[in-house]
Amino acid sequence: MMSVTAALVSTLFFLSTRSASGSCPQAQNWKSTNFKTILSWEPKPSATYSYTVEYSTVSGNNQRTPHCIRTTETVCDLSSSLTDLNAYYTADVLSEPPREATTDLIESPHTSTPRFCPCKDTEIGKPDFKLGVIESQKKTTLYVTDPLTALFKDGHQLNIRDIFADQLQYKVTYRKNKSTGKKVHISKTNLIELTDLDKGESYCFSVQAYIPSRGVNKQLGELSLPKCSSVDNPSIFEVYSVGVIAAAIFLILLLIGIIIAIAVVCCKWRKKALRKDKEGVPLWDV
Repeated sequence: MMSVTAALVSTLFFLSTRSASGSCPQAQNWKSTNFKTILSWEPKPSATYSYTVEYSTVSGNNQRTPHCIRTTETVCDLSSSLTDLNAYYTADVLSEPPREATTDLIESPHTSTPRFCPCKDTEIGKPDFKLGVIESQKKTTLYVTDPLTALFKDGHQLNIRDIFADQLQYKVTYRKNKSTGKKVHISKTNLIELTDLDKGESYCFSVQAYIPSRGVNKQLGELSLPKCSSVDNPSIFEVYSVGVIAAAIFLILLLIGIIIAIAVVCCKWRKKALRKDKEGVPLWDV
């Protein structure tokens, strides 16, 4: 009787997992940014089953991480588990009974993920940078901060430079303020000097990580927020709009015209007054 009951429970569990997810959990692609690697899938489990994640290198044995065994969550953080950053990993999401239940199933329903390599596939987040002092208004210096990763070594949080070393470069895209024309500069260091800038012009800069050793669609990281340089002695056309300048010129010309008109009227009035004075003077007797 007990064996029949156990078989029935196993059958019901298997059917519940199939009805909940079609045939098995539908594992999604890896989501990884700055080596923060998350695996997600669907659907949410019912009370009759849970999920377990197994991962391995292509030629290695399956391993499990403790917080992703018979869990009711649909995400698993594998950041600290994928220790060989250059290896290719696959993962299986298994549908299993809850922690307190048992099953006679020899193999749990599961779904395998695509291959994933941390160093080649993780997305690189946007870097931060500071603009240095403009010397003679023709050179700008950018100080780029390497984005931090989710990885630690000897109690130290690693940044992307710690991992990629000399492979890491930075791509700077810049343009004159209020202009659409862009220029690009590639730097192998975090200290970037741009010397081809026009004197007295404001420029806007954006920075992103560039790793040419990766695949074409993974070479560039996320673009930073733009930052613009200031101009110490801006021209009048940069401070005021064309309309304001035109209105000012019109008012100046109008004022000059009024002054000239008043001067002309005053001059005529004075000449007329002098003429009347001359006409009113009596002739001297001879």
